[in-house]
Amino acid sequence: MVTEELLKKILNRSESMFEQDISAHRDTVQQSVVGSRILVIGAAGSIGNAFARQLISFKPDALHLVDISENNLVEVVRDLRSSLLALPKDFKTYPVAMGSEEFEKVLQHQKVYDYVVNFSAMKHVRSEKDPFSLMRMYNTNVFFLKKLLEALEGSDIRKFFSVSSDKAANPASIMGATKTFMERILLAYAERIPFSTARFANVAFSDGSLLHGFLRRLEKRQPLSAPHDVKRYFISHEEAGQLCILSCFLGENRDIFFPKLNEDGDLRTFSEIAVMVLEAHGCRPYLCNSEQEAKERAARMKFGAKDWPCYFFESDTTGEKPFEEFFTDLDRVDLARYRNIGVISQPPWKDRDLLDRALMAFEKVRRKSLWRKEDMVEAIRIIVPELEHEEKGRNLDQKM
Repeated sequence: MVTEELLKKILNRSESMFEQDISAHRDTVQQSVVGSRILVIGAAGSIGNAFARQLISFKPDALHLVDISENNLVEVVRDLRSSLLALPKDFKTYPVAMGSEEFEKVLQHQKVYDYVVNFSAMKHVRSEKDPFSLMRMYNTNVFFLKKLLEALEGSDIRKFFSVSSDKAANPASIMGATKTFMERILLAYAERIPFSTARFANVAFSDGSLLHGFLRRLEKRQPLSAPHDVKRYFISHEEAGQLCILSCFLGENRDIFFPKLNEDGDLRTFSEIAVMVLEAHGCRPYLCNSEQEAKERAARMKFGAKDWPCYFFESDTTGEKPFEEFFTDLDRVDLARYRNIGVISQPPWKDRDLLDRALMAFEKVRRKSLWRKEDMVEAIRIIVPELEHEEKGRNLDQKM
């Protein structure tokens, strides 16, 4: 269970860091949202759900939610219907996948959307471990997004938003590079479809995250495992939704929003947070020297034990950056526009030829009988030459 006290301790703040920006610009957001038709893709994920929940208070005329997870989408509906939120009369959900035939039919049969908001993503570095998972990552983060933009061309859409990642800045992982790839596809269409995006810190306890995993390990009486040398920034679900709302409805064409976090006070190691989680549950860490020792000690642990086996280690897996950053030295960054949000203002994209070459290279890989990860990395490097990918021969699926 995540208590308010635990979340405050991890975030090092007692209220949303974007509350002042939301309050200062609420009327402007309201003017954009009220009466508009909005499609949210990936709406049943942690961030998409937070976005949709907060968006409702701004009174859109139509809100349609899409997600491939039928069960999670059902829970979103039950949660919204059980709250005091007044849903728009035109409220629909579609348990379909972006890029599918069913999704394309949804677009064809619905009236034009004013805003299309995309949270659909493959976001785990561990999912780049083999060519099959990597191809799905490319399809989700890049190829299906391009198909969607092609379908929206010529419509009266006012704005497109697609969530990015801090890992798109100076990418060290292929996952991060697919997000850079995504940003550059958006730039290629920006003259016809205005867009904005947001680069994220880690969302504390979001589904599938390591922090979420800590809670599951406690439920199952299993050891905690985390790197002690990887530092990350964290934001709450509420803050994630707010950042996306501000970017979507206030951002200018080609803007990238990111949280203004403090390197000295806001960076946390995963091992540090593991200890915080244990303390919040009345436990303390028992440091083990190996995964095997931690698992054996957990197996012998008596009910109600307070000393919890933990294995904290130095990171040695492919694609993990030891620190977090939101922009590069080449970016044009505005830190004055908002109180707690920085904005990267991107110039028009002039390298459409590179984009076409990268897309063609991936299609050549797709048509081969044997998919090779190396070929996919080289295809991505055409459009993301700054990718600094080091294959270490170990991935997160080989860790606890």
